[in-house]
Amino acid sequence: MTENVIRLLIVDDHTLFREGLLAIFLAVSDIEVVGEAASGAEAIEKAQQSNPHVILMDIQMEDMNGIEATARILERQPNTKIIMLTMMEDNDSLFAAMMAGARSYVLKGADKSAVLRTIRSVASGDVLFGAAIANRVSDYFRNLNSLSRSDTGMAAPFPELSERELEVLDRIAHGLNNHEIAVQLNITVKTVSNHISNIFSKLQVADRAQAIIKAREAGLGKGSQP
Repeated sequence: MTENVIRLLIVDDHTLFREGLLAIFLAVSDIEVVGEAASGAEAIEKAQQSNPHVILMDIQMEDMNGIEATARILERQPNTKIIMLTMMEDNDSLFAAMMAGARSYVLKGADKSAVLRTIRSVASGDVLFGAAIANRVSDYFRNLNSLSRSDTGMAAPFPELSERELEVLDRIAHGLNNHEIAVQLNITVKTVSNHISNIFSKLQVADRAQAIIKAREAGLGKGSQP
């Protein structure tokens, strides 16, 4: 192997999918797979052991999602470049991944050329996200600047949450139940439940009580109800 070879770690909780990726990289000379991981926790361990240039990181995993694993890896190995693996272009998840430090994403249904092109581009220093994610980043920093100029002095909490999820979490922190939240936001109770499931997953909390604690620590749920 030459020094120009890209050292790659593959992280996905589906064995068959990892094997499919391995088959792609066996046929190219400039990418060397230095490890595999089936969970977020294992990814952190393998990243330390193998010191990859690039990690292909599944977003959705049971023990620890790829966004959390990305943040933890980059705390220890900031030069590692991480590409998210995802089934669909979910703007909320991809925005959260970007805020955690990911450099790009690959759809799991992408063809070989797209996968290789993304890995090589990211390895060379590029950051590749679509226009929708770029717009989300612009909106985030614009809102952050607005908040910093406001009387509250609050920094925007939980950038991994969408604006609607943040509204739901704030109302949870105020003690509202699902029906009350649905009435205030003019959405269905089922939609509220879906948002709450996403919030629990993104914040890595097990129940409403833990979500309330985390929200109030970040400054949500204070003052009069919205």
